Parts: sequence; structure tokens; C-alpha cells
Amino acid sequence: MGPLTGFRIVEFAGIGPGPFACMMLADMGAEVVTLDRPGVTKNQKSAAARGRKVVEIDLKNEATTGQALDLLEHADALVEGFRPGVMERLGLGPDVVLARNPRLVYGRMTGWGQDGPLAQAAGHDINYISVTGALAAIGTTERPVPPLNLVGDFGGGALYLVVGVLAALLEAKKSGKGQIVDAAMCDGAASLMSMFYDFAAIGRWTGERESNFLDGGAHFYGVYQCSCGHFISIGSIEPQFYELLRRLAGLSESAFDAQMEREAWPSLRQKLADVFRTKTRDEWCRIMEGTDVCFAPVLTITEAPEHSHMRARKTFVKRHGVTQPAPAPRFSRTPSAIREPAQADIADLVRAWQGKDASAR
Repeated sequence: MGPLTGFRIVEFAGIGPGPFACMMLADMGAEVVTLDRPGVTKNQKSAAARGRKVVEIDLKNEATTGQALDLLEHADALVEGFRPGVMERLGLGPDVVLARNPRLVYGRMTGWGQDGPLAQAAGHDINYISVTGALAAIGTTERPVPPLNLVGDFGGGALYLVVGVLAALLEAKKSGKGQIVDAAMCDGAASLMSMFYDFAAIGRWTGERESNFLDGGAHFYGVYQCSCGHFISIGSIEPQFYELLRRLAGLSESAFDAQMEREAWPSLRQKLADVFRTKTRDEWCRIMEGTDVCFAPVLTITEAPEHSHMRARKTFVKRHGVTQPAPAPRFSRTPSAIREPAQADIADLVRAWQGKDASAR
């Protein structure tokens, strides 16, 4: 089974990055139990909901809060995504839970973090990446463009929560002590910007969008429309890749010699745009795909699963008739797998986990 087989994680139901993080942990073999409110409709086809045992529980009821504590006493990690203070008001804050289970890793997922002036404010991905410098750097010269929810919710949020929980689980195996993981989307998104802060510090990055070599400013790194209306992307940064681009696209004009001269980029970008409009996307794929140009067609959500590389690697799977991404990353000896969600009884789970702990001792 997966590399996390044997680990038990209790998830308090939420939306966005918390469930995505727990999907990854479940795909990697962890036994994930989701505590959800009674009567909430569950989407069994959702990728983010896969792999859980779902328990309906009213956490505002003191009796059922005690059941949650009984379960957490035998868990390895907890994941919650409420505003700061909510778990404490439910009687399930870190002090209470860690007193029952000192080795528990307590994962907290928020946008603004557990403290700071904005900790209690509402927000969404777009707000969390706004204060990091990320959103200001993405888009056109006219305005910033939200990069879906990839940078805040999932890149800066869910993935940093997974890394933090796994690191704390490793440390707990050595020390026998758990700890709180404060995963804030604004922190993670800022961390993702590390390379660009480095570039800015050495004068290789300006504050103007579409004026840098990785934001669409350079003619050799960007997206171009083809005669069919579809788009292709190129990333010919290195000299040898740029030379191949010139050869395959027929860019013999001497003006293209000025690859790294920033002042030449706008005119070269227009010249290259005119070249790419002379053929369809499929024609450019036949010329450039699989070469060292660093080229790819820009595919839609519908098209991507049918791409030959995606199909060969089985990057997408069908589940309940719905196409969704397969588990990632991949492991050679303990492969991840999609497990179906199932309803569970909390009393049965507590007894099962107690029995496993007793047998382990």
C-alpha cells in the first residue's frame, strides 16, 4: 500500500486546501477519518473527497465532542481549517487535544495564519496572494490576473500543510511529542515567491508585469496564438534551445540575435506572434513537440487528459465516470492508490484504533 499506511489522520470537514491536503495523505495510504456535520450532502465523485472514512457528528454537542477526543487520542495527526479560535470554542483546541494525546500532530490550515492583524478576517485565495507580491507579478500590463486558486489555496496552502504535517510526524517518531503546524496560505504563497525575491534583489526582476523573462515579457518565454485560434507555449531560455526555436520557426532575421536585450523584447514578441499565426496548433506540434525548443500546446481541461504524454503516464483516471487527476507523486515500492470514501461509525473506529494500539504495545 502507500507510504503512509498505518498513519491515522482525523480531518475536520472543510473546503479548499484542507480537503485537498487530506486527499493527498489518503492517496498515500493514510487512514483518514473525516468528521462532518450531520445531513451535509457528500459528493462521492469529488477527487478531493476520495479515500476517507466519513463520520457524521455534531461537534456542538458536548457528548459527541467527547467521542471526537476519544478518537483523537489514538490518531497520529489532526487537520482543521476553521478560523482561529473555532476549535478552542468547540473544546478541541490544541491544549485539550495534546493533553489527551501528546504525540499528535495538530495541523491548522488558514489563509492569514493563527495570529497577526488579519487572523480573524475573512478572505479567499486572491486576497492571500495579494499581500505576498505574487498577484501583482502575474497578469498583463493592464492589470493583475488571478492564477486560478493554484498559488494560494493549493500551492501555498495545501502543499505546505502536507509538508508540515509529514515533517512533524517524522519528528514525533523520534521525540514522541506532537506539535502544532500553523500553515497559512499567505506564508506559503510568499515562500513560493522566493526565487523572484532573489531575482529582484540582484536587479533581474522589475515591478512591471510583462517586462521580465518569466512573466510574458520576453519573446522566447510565453504563449502565442495560432491560425486556428488555439495557443502554444514556448520556454526557449537557454541559448541552445533558443537557437533551435529560431531554426524550426524560421527566425533568420538578425534582429532575433538580441535574445537577452530587454529593450528588443516587445518588437521581437510581435514578430514571433506573426510567425506563429501562420500555422495551426497541430502543425506547430508536428514541428516542435518533443524537441528541445521547450514547447507544448496549451490544452483545455477537456483536451489535457487525451494528450499522448498524459495518457501514457496515466496522469488522469476515470472514477465514477468522472475524469480526475491520478495520485501524485509516484512511489516505486509503495504506490499511492485511490480509495473510495465510506460511511463509518465513530464508536467502531475508536474501538478499532484502541485495539491496534493495544496490540502494538
